[in-house]
Amino acid sequence: MLDSTSQNLFSLELTVVSAQGLKSTACSSLFSHRLRPFITVTTFPPCTSSGGCYYKNRHVFQTRVDDQGGVNPTWGDKFHVPIDDTFFANRYSCIILQLFTKRLIAGQSQLGWCQIPAADIGLPPVGSVRQLSYRLRDGDGTRTQGVVNVTVKLEAPVSAAATTHDTCQPVIGVPVSMRPRVMEMGSPYNGQRI
Repeated sequence: MLDSTSQNLFSLELTVVSAQGLKSTACSSLFSHRLRPFITVTTFPPCTSSGGCYYKNRHVFQTRVDDQGGVNPTWGDKFHVPIDDTFFANRYSCIILQLFTKRLIAGQSQLGWCQIPAADIGLPPVGSVRQLSYRLRDGDGTRTQGVVNVTVKLEAPVSAAATTHDTCQPVIGVPVSMRPRVMEMGSPYNGQRI
């Protein structure tokens, strides 16, 4: 039997689709370089009211480097991001996307970043896909012309206790809220709530 402290773990399928309108950071034609962009995806779980942050639960993913896309790169890389139900309950939870370009000599250079708040993802029905686009920001927080496009899909919750054991256990769920059913086309409406 599961204890009351167990949390539901969700798998959020996040697809980094593309970026548009990126600006090259080359300062002179002698050292000009083509953009070789990639994105890192970082989850930031909420901090507790006692001030403790669970950075050990932070997950970092990285797309492949797009050598061909230049200022309009495409990736299509999918990541299965594990998040728990407290991610949606705290308004400070978010997913950070950081866009970098890979340089041959100087390493990587940040082109911009954006933040996807948990509220933007919401708690969509399991299996539904949301397409989101965000304006990139510079390191100082000012808006840039670049835009990053992602899709998110919430996959079925898995009990945290079930993931720590190799055996399957029955789980009894209690609905938190009840949603009204949608009337089908052509069905009679008699004024009663369903």
